[in-house]
Amino acid sequence: MDEETAPVVELIFQLCVEGNGPGKIARMLKEREIPTPGTIEFQRTGRTSRYYPDDPCRWNPATVLSILEQDTYLGRTTNFKTTKLSYKSKKAIINPPDKRAVFENTHEAIIDRETWEIVQKNREQRRRPTKLGEMGLFSGLAYCADCGAKLYHHRTVTFTKEQESYTCANYRSRKQCTAHYIRAVVLEQLVLQNLQRVVAYAQDDEDEFVRCVMENKTAVQKTEREQARRKLEKQEWRISELDRIIQQLYEDRVAGALSVERFTRLSEGYEKEQADLKQSAEELRGVVAEAEAQTVNVQNFLKIVKKYTEPTELTPALLREFVEKVVVHAPDKSSGHRTQRIDVHYNFIGEVDFSPEFSRYSKTTTA
Repeated sequence: MDEETAPVVELIFQLCVEGNGPGKIARMLKEREIPTPGTIEFQRTGRTSRYYPDDPCRWNPATVLSILEQDTYLGRTTNFKTTKLSYKSKKAIINPPDKRAVFENTHEAIIDRETWEIVQKNREQRRRPTKLGEMGLFSGLAYCADCGAKLYHHRTVTFTKEQESYTCANYRSRKQCTAHYIRAVVLEQLVLQNLQRVVAYAQDDEDEFVRCVMENKTAVQKTEREQARRKLEKQEWRISELDRIIQQLYEDRVAGALSVERFTRLSEGYEKEQADLKQSAEELRGVVAEAEAQTVNVQNFLKIVKKYTEPTELTPALLREFVEKVVVHAPDKSSGHRTQRIDVHYNFIGEVDFSPEFSRYSKTTTA
């Protein structure tokens, strides 16, 4: 471990956990006057290829992104990350994960696996700031319960904090869904309440919490796996049926029962359908295999729980350490009062279904 640069790597990952993107992290590192890798290289070796003497702390967002993507900080070595089409080509092609060789525990880790996974999830949920240059607390995390689209942060210069809101992207752009409007302060309050219940549940009765999470996740995985398997069986049957149909077409064409034009039109249609089905079937096989192999890492979640006593404020770091996504339902006014349900899905464990014995914590969240 490089004792000089390891704290910088830890800082970069922590800033990303808090919801900052590479560009903002680069600016924050410069503001803190932290030397770049190129500057450190110059100080150690005298090489000037990445050294800017007039600005030794000028971090490039691409450098930050490269650090966030290096799994070597997990204490492992990955070989065959890239390949080339031939020995004559200089262009490197990125290999898919299944063609790489990974060796665990080859050196001391700088980043723990929980932090790594949260950072990679944050990188997948790339977010855009508002026109005011601000980033919504739930940007990239809030989703519509009905259409699955992201909820966009709505903020203007004349809005107070209490007026900021989130609305469904499909409603804003194409009016293909309802607004699912929810004020930002209300969403923050509801998520914090849910998080407080979950943390208290895990701290008060860890064994019961683990049992509850495992049972709930197993049931969800079983449902998803069965749905995918049934759909896969139908598609595989149709692929086999299309083989028979295409074979019959060839026989009819040879026998003169079909014209060349009709044979070409029919065979092209069936072959396209079969190709699409084969691609879909391959994706479904992946879903089935993933559901069967997936395990719930409750211990990773409990490690995060033990870092906190009782959350009293929903900070960006706290939110992204705990929460995978928040699903917002349409408001319900049938009772004469506006109520709105949210489902909070947590990192590593998914949505928590509170047991009946834990009666002081209500599962339904309304506002």
